Amino acid sequence: MAAGGGAAGGGLTGARERWVRTGGVELCVAELGDAAQPTVLLVHGYPDSKEVWTEVAERLAERWHVVLYDVRGHGRSTAPTPLRGGFTLEKLTDDFLAVADAVSPDRPVHLVGHDWGSVQSWEFVTVKRTEGRIASFTSMSGPSLDHFGHWIKQRVTRPTPRRVGQLLGQGAKSWYVYLLHTPVLPELAWRGPLGKRWPGLLERLEKVPAGDYPTASLPSDAAHGAWLYRDNVRARLGRPRADAFAHAPVQLITPTGDAFLSEHLYDDLERWAPQLVRRSLPAKHWVPRTRPDRLTAWINEFATAVEGGASARDALADGPYAERFGGQLVLVTGAASGIGRATAFAFAEAGARIVAVDRDAEGAARTAELARLIGAPEAWGEAVDVSDEQAMEKLAEKVARECGIVDVLVNNAGIGLSGSFFDTSAEDWKRVLDVNLWGVIHGCRIFGKQMADRGQGGHIVNTASAAAFQPSKALPAYSTSKAAVLMLSECLRAELAGQGIGVSAICPGLVNTNITATTTFTGVDDTEQKRLQKRTSRLYGLRNYPPEKVASAILRAVAQNRAVVPVTPEARGAHLMSRFTPRALRAIARMEPPL
Repeated sequence: MAAGGGAAGGGLTGARERWVRTGGVELCVAELGDAAQPTVLLVHGYPDSKEVWTEVAERLAERWHVVLYDVRGHGRSTAPTPLRGGFTLEKLTDDFLAVADAVSPDRPVHLVGHDWGSVQSWEFVTVKRTEGRIASFTSMSGPSLDHFGHWIKQRVTRPTPRRVGQLLGQGAKSWYVYLLHTPVLPELAWRGPLGKRWPGLLERLEKVPAGDYPTASLPSDAAHGAWLYRDNVRARLGRPRADAFAHAPVQLITPTGDAFLSEHLYDDLERWAPQLVRRSLPAKHWVPRTRPDRLTAWINEFATAVEGGASARDALADGPYAERFGGQLVLVTGAASGIGRATAFAFAEAGARIVAVDRDAEGAARTAELARLIGAPEAWGEAVDVSDEQAMEKLAEKVARECGIVDVLVNNAGIGLSGSFFDTSAEDWKRVLDVNLWGVIHGCRIFGKQMADRGQGGHIVNTASAAAFQPSKALPAYSTSKAAVLMLSECLRAELAGQGIGVSAICPGLVNTNITATTTFTGVDDTEQKRLQKRTSRLYGLRNYPPEKVASAILRAVAQNRAVVPVTPEARGAHLMSRFTPRALRAIARMEPPL
């Protein structure tokens, strides 16, 4: 093997190019960043070339020596002759070692693979001859064929309804694999109409930004790459290696909206990768193009932890749902206290980045400060009135510009209002609807639109109330606002389901927060107002249901994509009664409140 230098090529700004000769092919290798720094080596998938990594590579180059190469037969690398038998995992491993030896002869590399780049990288990190050459491995959207083979055998030899369902589900997702095994047809399709339409399909179906990707070599790349499947898939799935254990720390990033791979493929991965860190990302398959910000941050964190000699899991928050929410951007309104603050803290403990929003600037800033101490890698406090549409639009623009598109939106801000219908003025109605309903509408419309435009999924949580389905003659305005929030959530859930955006309505019940101390009671003088506030706060305090339990329910609702979540026992009871015994609930509504 041999290596030679050259000028920069492709769409990579400031890249240095060299050629590495090995196994009868020449590999086009690009380098960015300081060569004295540890090396991050990026391996692309099918039917891509190294340019799929452009944005990730340029961001990583600020900290690392970044190397990416065109896999044999792709991009500017030459193809083997003959094609059949020229793309085996053994030959791809030869290529990796040749590149690693050329660009980082004295230090192991941090390996990153996507799609087929991840499939072949699993081979690199599990064979004996690469031990000591790989410092860490970040895998996304590409399983080990050996692990996949054992996964299939386990479900075939010990079938259960659940396992059979998983097998059939992945079989349906793998439809393209069968087509790629057919002779000639894939090559004709890629060199013909499919090659021309592929960029448009990616942009429309996966929201992949075009720019300088894919490159003009796509038709021949895809035609050559069909041999990746033909040379390896049937052979390995039928006879998987029994010793396919990773000899380096592994970070698994799973896009939750991947159309080609089931998340269940990785159920038993700890068996094969003892030093495993799991992360999930609300996105579709082509995350190097659609979520370069998140990938860069996670690769940075993981490789830095490994370089520092720490356990691989030190790169991951240790709170509940850390695998699900680590690194995601979560915006919580009404975050200065109560349920909002507890929710911000729960997401922070899971490693999420937090935007704490409240009219109380000092309270929002304090929440952000504590969130960072709890575990949020980043947290910001923003003083905004959710009922102000223009202020919310400015907030959304600022967050998108400085932090990225929100992954989870929690519309939690709300105010209390108690009093009979005829004692409640039009101004009282306007005030409670502006915050409780219009604040939710603004959040859903503005931030939800950003999620939809990004096209990579997300989740919206709207805090309703048990009052949404439990009528009360003491809470006509408040109950109406919360019932509207519940129905809005149901309608949005139906509308956004096809875009991978979940919507949950949380109905807490009696929770010990300061909303009771700030609730307005209509039709009474100031002295009676203060007495009622104090008495209501005492009753809620005696109930003593903590907001932290509501926060846990919110994280669980997002993780499980639940529609309506009554939280407290009384909320769950009222929800059941509203469905099965509504007359009894109406009778309870006529009773005088204990005030």
